[in-house]
Amino acid sequence: MPAFSKEGGGRPGWILVLLALAQLVYSLDLNIVFVALPEIGADLGFPGQTQQLVVSAYVVFAGGFLLFGGRASDLLGRRRVFVLALALYAVSSLAGGLATSPATIITARAVQGIGGALLLPATLALINTLFAEGAPRNRALAVWGGAGASGLTIGALLGGVLTEGFGWPAVFYVNVPLAGLVALAALAVIPRDPAGRERRRFDLPGSLTVTGGATLLVFALVEGPELGWGSPPVAGAAGLAAVLLAAFAVVERRSADPLMPFRLFRNRSLTAGTGITFVYMATFGVLPYFLTVLMQGVHGYGALRTGFAFLVPSLAIAAGTQLGERMTMRFGLRPTLLTGFAVGAAGTAAMALGFDAHAGYGTLVPGLVVSGVGQGIAWTAMWIAAAAGTAAQEQGVANGIASTALNLGNAIGLAVFTALAGIGTGGKTGEALRSATAHGESVVVLLTAAGMIAGLLIALTLPRAAAPAAEPADPGPVAVH
Repeated sequence: MPAFSKEGGGRPGWILVLLALAQLVYSLDLNIVFVALPEIGADLGFPGQTQQLVVSAYVVFAGGFLLFGGRASDLLGRRRVFVLALALYAVSSLAGGLATSPATIITARAVQGIGGALLLPATLALINTLFAEGAPRNRALAVWGGAGASGLTIGALLGGVLTEGFGWPAVFYVNVPLAGLVALAALAVIPRDPAGRERRRFDLPGSLTVTGGATLLVFALVEGPELGWGSPPVAGAAGLAAVLLAAFAVVERRSADPLMPFRLFRNRSLTAGTGITFVYMATFGVLPYFLTVLMQGVHGYGALRTGFAFLVPSLAIAAGTQLGERMTMRFGLRPTLLTGFAVGAAGTAAMALGFDAHAGYGTLVPGLVVSGVGQGIAWTAMWIAAAAGTAAQEQGVANGIASTALNLGNAIGLAVFTALAGIGTGGKTGEALRSATAHGESVVVLLTAAGMIAGLLIALTLPRAAAPAAEPADPGPVAVH
């Protein structure tokens, strides 16, 4: 079992199981609806590109409230916020499954996003305070990372199985018992929050300005291709987003207790980790969406077949997360991240060969495997980097900063690359549309591979001594049952 820090208690293996399950819930919800979008659109009357709002509503609100969620876990207690977030997940998932209109399901996804914004930094803060720095924490992050990174693609598999067998509402209902059981178990297994916390206040103006700015920015990016970049709604949203984000920067500099203390960025590991999480989700994180469009829109796969097609990358990512932990302990953070992004870029470029209207699934497999391994390696190492060098009482907000970059990277990357992939498809139907869609996506996949080089370059800014040294008495691997 991994050693606990001085804030920890017993049952570290079971605690890690719960934290990994919570991360699985979070990451599943990023992609579980992808394969169900055609059915949701047909049943609820979503036209064209607006179906993406079911995905973006979750990502945008999660990204907007993550800083707030990180500070909440620091001030209110990590276990309290962890349980509250899971309860919010269960309720909003039930509402999503019962939705009968686009407005209802988008609202439910937005509330799920807020639940995710509370859950992710609380989970990371629990890991970073309950598990001692070094080998124990790195192993815990590898297990947690394996659940999270694999969940990005397992979501597509589970979404396909549930949609095919039970209809699209099942992709929402599955969260209700899962989140509820994890919340109840957490009350029994995770140590109580320490008493006597310092009384501090929430930065409500900062939370409102950053959430509003992020939401409007992604709205402009999503609707720009449909409405025109110069149209009043798009131009107005972009302009107001810039104003709100500038106001956020001013509010944070003047606040006595800011949502995002800028002094934390003096920590090079956190700064680099934040940039890497943004690039990671803007590149690796958008691939499941385009793979789903290729399989369903170009090759005509059903939801179930599409889901099973994601088994290969899921296994590759899971293997990569464990490899990332071992590489970090042996070679350090910088070499591990450089390797992860380099391998990921090569595999993603190879994957582009399978984005052809006449290419079979077998053409995709080599790229899926190599890209998935690189993705897993980078995932584990980037969270180790983001956690290094931050005081325990500020782990929540530090993780909120890195997690915000993660979610905004996904939202912005998805919006930008979706717009680019759609160039050249206008006015086409049938075989011409299939060929144009595949060609546009192949270009986008190559662009994501190129974008991964940015993650590699950011990794070079990490301090050379960023990797925690292995502890003399290595307690051995975590037993997860």
